[in-house]
Amino acid sequence: MQNRLINKTGDEVSPLGFGAMRLPLKNGKVDRDKAKELIYYAIDHGVNFIDTAYLYGDSEKFLGEILQGEYKQKVIICTKMPSIHVRKYEDMEYFLNEQLKRLQRDSIDYYLIHSVDLKTVNRLLKRGLVDFLNKAKSEGKIKHVGFSYHGVKEEFDLLIDSYDWDAVMVQYNYFDDNVQASTEGIEYAASKGMGIFVMEPLKGGILAGKMPKDAEDIFKNADSTKTTAQWALQWVLNNRNISCVLSGMNSMEQLEDNLAIAENTAPMSMTFEELETVEAVKRVMRNALRINCSTCGYCMPCPQGVNIPECLKIYNEKYLFDQKGFINVSFMNYYQYVGGIMGKAGNAGLCNGCGKCLRKCPQKLDIISELKIVKKEFELPGLKYILPIAKSIGIPAYKQITKILNR
Repeated sequence: MQNRLINKTGDEVSPLGFGAMRLPLKNGKVDRDKAKELIYYAIDHGVNFIDTAYLYGDSEKFLGEILQGEYKQKVIICTKMPSIHVRKYEDMEYFLNEQLKRLQRDSIDYYLIHSVDLKTVNRLLKRGLVDFLNKAKSEGKIKHVGFSYHGVKEEFDLLIDSYDWDAVMVQYNYFDDNVQASTEGIEYAASKGMGIFVMEPLKGGILAGKMPKDAEDIFKNADSTKTTAQWALQWVLNNRNISCVLSGMNSMEQLEDNLAIAENTAPMSMTFEELETVEAVKRVMRNALRINCSTCGYCMPCPQGVNIPECLKIYNEKYLFDQKGFINVSFMNYYQYVGGIMGKAGNAGLCNGCGKCLRKCPQKLDIISELKIVKKEFELPGLKYILPIAKSIGIPAYKQITKILNR
């Protein structure tokens, strides 16, 4: 891979970065053997940028354990302050010191303020954010500072100008090229020499794998050898202003595919015809997607136990893939994954409208209203009586029904 230069810091970062938010799991915790294999393989094949956060479970601690010796010297570490938990100045110092301990480092290469919009930054400024950042940099605990953005595009430039930032992390993909930072906002940040790191290049997986038939046909007619994920990653990497695209890879197949794409995609390398192909697919997807959710999970946890991302994802998939009939694959998936058949219930009907998710959603979705739609779509009357009966059928039988419907 040909590394990309961040003008402001002088760092050369790999165009593909390893996002440690969605590491492979085992019994609800990081599958250490599998995750270690993936991360070492990625580093050995040129990936030098790893992104994590305080809020990513035991991700920081795990990375601190495995990134020792030669691997410690080979990677640039990016992590994030949990802005949602900061109530006073001392909290910022506490979290940074705790993160240095978890990561087993004396200094963090890129320290981002996590999940911010203009309101969040203003709150942190009143609590001494500038003094904290300046002090941490002077003490050598932080090398470079930035923020991960989850606001509206109209406020992005204001935040860029609010401090002498070194980098910014934004959601960006061919479907969401005009939300949050937008292409114009990215150009503005790049004009200041900042590093620009991209999250959700595949929109939580919606832009990879199976897609609406019309969209798949457009891609296949243009190039039958390329996957939908290749098209999506190539589109982001084609932007010369992007420093690094973060991907939460949890299988060797995903990792190898993404490495191949990054190795073969230079800035400004897509042809006009290829860009037109992506635009055509985007129009098809926009017509089919009902809820503009990226399944990032920032709305979680829900106090009532609703699995919000999965509920919205299953609803979207029903219409993206034009699933007809009353008992369809999405209906079965809903009861299997959030309805309580295969574990603890996290269905939309549990929502009591408390609104805590609304403040955390990067897309500013009206999640309460959307969950009401999902509930109406999938939840049968008398759900609490149906579930015990469904469970009594047995999980093997339920899986067999699902397999038949997915043929």
